[in-house]
Amino acid sequence: MANLLRKPRGPYGKVHDITPASAGWRYVGFGLYHLRAGDRATEETGDNEVILVMVEGKAHITGAGQDWGVLGDRMDVFEKTPPHCLYLPNGTDWQAVAETDCVVAVCSAPGTGGHPARRIGPGGITLTERGKGVNTRYINNIAMEAEDVADSLLVTEVFTPNGHWSSYPSHRHDEDDFPRITYLEETYYHRLNPSNGFGIQRVYTDGGDLDEAMAVSDGDVVIVPRGHHPCGAPYGFEMYYLNVMAGPLRKWRFVAAPEVEWIMERDA
Repeated sequence: MANLLRKPRGPYGKVHDITPASAGWRYVGFGLYHLRAGDRATEETGDNEVILVMVEGKAHITGAGQDWGVLGDRMDVFEKTPPHCLYLPNGTDWQAVAETDCVVAVCSAPGTGGHPARRIGPGGITLTERGKGVNTRYINNIAMEAEDVADSLLVTEVFTPNGHWSSYPSHRHDEDDFPRITYLEETYYHRLNPSNGFGIQRVYTDGGDLDEAMAVSDGDVVIVPRGHHPCGAPYGFEMYYLNVMAGPLRKWRFVAAPEVEWIMERDA
């Protein structure tokens, strides 16, 4: 069985620390801090660029030689308001001091120094509807391809209503063959509302050499090294996830699973 489901390693501190080495790939890193008011987190970016996402709560952040002030005003992620984020290039450092209990995501990938440090959001991020019927979900695009804010990172938030599917129709982005498809590693940081619920995520290849179906709990991370990766929220439980993607080319091009190509064509 592939080790795709990662559980938080404690209630506070750095509860997730996924690196390319620990994931068995080359590009994406994902860290997550649960901080109590007054706690601090400090890191150097090294060879990576970083996007800090204030998932919940408020923190005073300094980074890349600048004081960015207090970031964050969303106290519960399911408020669905745009997040406060901060882009930091490689070769810098940052520090977050929690003003309130807060959750800070650290999204990382190789940086080339092509973009300066800058705030991202909440201005310019608009909750957007995607999909049809019970495939409808709502997107906060933080740093996708249309936003020229990063060297390699692609970052977005997705809110999936209860009883709906998401990252569906099933699709993959695991080949470097632009413009048909791009190679992008991906992490999913999941939250559930109510928090005692569960969601389902499947990661599978067309040939079946990888086929894992996982029950995800509030706070879990799923890593997607290859294959299709749909997820679903059972009736009664709303799902949030924060996606981080990166690869050799900062383009998102995917191929649908053969069994759902007709849905893609119908709903286009």
